[in-house]
Amino acid sequence: METIMPNLVIALTLFVLALLIGIEVIGKVPATLHTPLMSGANSIHGIVIVGVVIVAAHATSTLSYVFIFLAAVLGTMNVVGGYVVTDRMLEMFKSDKSEAKKGDNK
Repeated sequence: METIMPNLVIALTLFVLALLIGIEVIGKVPATLHTPLMSGANSIHGIVIVGVVIVAAHATSTLSYVFIFLAAVLGTMNVVGGYVVTDRMLEMFKSDKSEAKKGDNK
């Protein structure tokens, strides 16, 4: 129990600091840039998934496996969501000429 408590405090401190930095960074971004920012976040969440795999190799308790599973699911959801948002954003910038050609062929 003595070694778990300092490790838990360090982990929670890092988590809170990461939250504060993330909120500070995202809070300064104008609303018009949130969609491109979401597509750029794919790389960050990909790193989270790689970290989950590394941590899973050293997991020893059931609680660790629960958190690993949650991190993997949420990170994967964010990666997929980022690609969906990026795809929708790119669809908005396609020209109407390509859609007009599709309509002529029908």
